[in-house]
Amino acid sequence: MADVALLNVTKRWGGFVAVRDQSLAIRDGEFMVLLGPSGCGKTTTMRMIAGLEEPTSGDILIGGQRVNDLPPRDRDIAMVFQSYGLYPHMTVGDNIGYPLKLRGIKGAERDAQIKAAAAKVELGDLLHRKPRELSGGQRQRVALARAIVRRPTVFLMDEPLSNLDAKLRVSTRAEIKHLQHELGVTTVYVTHDQIEAMTLAHRVAVMNQGEIRQLDTPEVIYDRPADLFVAGFIGSPPMNLVTGHHGDGVFTAPGGFRFTTRVGHHAGPAVLGVRPEDVTVAPAGGGDLDASIYAVELTGDAVLVTVMAGEARLIAKADRAWRAEIGSTVALRLDATRLHLFDAATTRRLNPEAPR
Repeated sequence: MADVALLNVTKRWGGFVAVRDQSLAIRDGEFMVLLGPSGCGKTTTMRMIAGLEEPTSGDILIGGQRVNDLPPRDRDIAMVFQSYGLYPHMTVGDNIGYPLKLRGIKGAERDAQIKAAAAKVELGDLLHRKPRELSGGQRQRVALARAIVRRPTVFLMDEPLSNLDAKLRVSTRAEIKHLQHELGVTTVYVTHDQIEAMTLAHRVAVMNQGEIRQLDTPEVIYDRPADLFVAGFIGSPPMNLVTGHHGDGVFTAPGGFRFTTRVGHHAGPAVLGVRPEDVTVAPAGGGDLDASIYAVELTGDAVLVTVMAGEARLIAKADRAWRAEIGSTVALRLDATRLHLFDAATTRRLNPEAPR
């Protein structure tokens, strides 16, 4: 096993900067997720760790060794791709065992390692099949087993669940998390899906425009987003954000917004954030402000209520039995202990404490 470190790493192509002066320390045995939208630099970061891209400047260390000049085959890593990368003419067993073949491992030892890796991903009965005979989830597990059989010091996974349907993503996600816990291998996982990041990671590096905007545990990132980008990117539905003015510990905005905050030092344009689960829908006149219902969506376990309060559109999460007509008036109550405040100019968080 090994830790991974990026020290002031930059990657540019001509005038385009994909990764900007990035430093990141990934602990031995940690499951680190690089999360962000397309083009944020997360895949480029992983490819530099793998040796598939060369950093323009900075150093990459694996197990304390500088690997900038080492080819991928000498970095003791294993990659799992979105596209599986299986050989269609080979059986499942031969695909899993291909890294062993390259190392010259043959006979009973090779067969034993293939079976052991296949057993970890529950493919023991499918070793004689071809990839075309497998489901998408089974093919992804073949790719995982092929990575396992190499016994690397670092796993690199590039959006491995993107080609799976919703049901398979959930089950395969659980398999990946259990497998990483069982093997204890340092893992770098790239995704644009914040649900994957929140459920899989020990820590998440939220990236945008080639920079890490926040690096912390999923709980801290959700409860205390560092800036407006993280606040809007993490959460499903995302955090409600209302632009207004803050002064003397009070936030105001058109539409009846007036809330006391715990921030006494900021005066000027600000953005108030509140998550949908911290907004309660009540009968008209019985809350902090009145609003008109814009849409009602039953998700199964809850009802998402979209309302218009002045010019602001907010989403509240109500009990699954809650019902109301579009266009009717309701009141909203915002949990004052769970409000987030951001500087509208810098986009940075103003209230340092985590909501309770």
